Amino acid sequence: MRSNSIIDKMETPAVLLDETRMMGNLRAMQDLADRHGVALRPHIKTHKSLETGRRQVGLGASGVTVATVDEAQIFIEGGFESITVARPVVSPGKWDRLLSAAKAQDADVRVVTDSKEGIQVAGERAAAHEQTVGLFLKIDVGLHRCGLLPDDLRTGKLAGMIHDHANLEFRGIMSHAGHVYGSKSRAEAAEVAEAERRTMVAVRDALQSDGLPVQEVSVGATPAVLATERFDGITEIRPGNYVFLDLLPVRVGVARVTDVALTVLATVISRNEHYFVTDAGSKTLTSDTGVHGMTGNQGFGLAYPASGFLEPDGEMIVEKVSEEHGMVGRNGLDLAIGSKIRVVPVHSCPVANLARSYVVLTSDGLETWPVDAAGGSR
Repeated sequence: MRSNSIIDKMETPAVLLDETRMMGNLRAMQDLADRHGVALRPHIKTHKSLETGRRQVGLGASGVTVATVDEAQIFIEGGFESITVARPVVSPGKWDRLLSAAKAQDADVRVVTDSKEGIQVAGERAAAHEQTVGLFLKIDVGLHRCGLLPDDLRTGKLAGMIHDHANLEFRGIMSHAGHVYGSKSRAEAAEVAEAERRTMVAVRDALQSDGLPVQEVSVGATPAVLATERFDGITEIRPGNYVFLDLLPVRVGVARVTDVALTVLATVISRNEHYFVTDAGSKTLTSDTGVHGMTGNQGFGLAYPASGFLEPDGEMIVEKVSEEHGMVGRNGLDLAIGSKIRVVPVHSCPVANLARSYVVLTSDGLETWPVDAAGGSR
């Protein structure tokens, strides 16, 4: 157990990262990818940390996935050689930033699109920069966010537009089964993953029957990847949350709370008959109680006395948050003002994005790692 004296002396709120747990999660996912013969290109929007990304690549990841051009720039300038931008880029200015950064560092950038307009601006800016850019078509496998429906007749036409452009390369198709987070069990998550796989293979086959080579079939979403054992026809996986995990995959049944590597340390600053009031509110924990509109019954996080972290008898729920206060249901416990509480977040990705650094718990003590791409949403 981590020395309580180290925890007791920390200023709060603090975002803690357990290095041993994180590395266990990274190795497990790389082992899964290697076992099934698929490339692992982790999504860094969860951790936004160059140090963490370097560890992922060091274990065998083929590159990284980002959501934004801001993130892409930071990771390109940080020495990452292959970057996939998994949110469509339709602004000429963003393309100019991305292509300039890639050219300066000789990095390979690949971008997702789902529209004629997106392809046109990509081609125009790539030609202006005298570069070739790889594009993926996004396929909507059930989340109904971005993407072309599997039977959309435009898919072949758009793939042809990319294939025929001198400055574009059609790399393949990409999906994100984010609706898997609504699964009630591991078996249900596996069904979502299998439906995604079948859909993507069918789209690939249809494109190839039209003479359009599909180099890559890329899927993502941590619960889906962890739940399934079938990857036939898939070439790449892009999970992100697995690095830290949180209560969302625990709720689905593909992870244990003891696997969660990121927690928030808070101090009890007041107390009343209902709550222990802490200094970690929505500006630390966020007000996120789920993802894609999916919520559970764990409030804004599971909380434990720091001196008895993860002990079942000490489990509490962060029931309410305001900006700088967290209200933790007492659950029959009696904690003194000044006591430390450790919170397992519902959703670790926005918690990391709000932080500026991680306090890393290592076997040798403490380190501080910057959250290099925090707030980089453009």
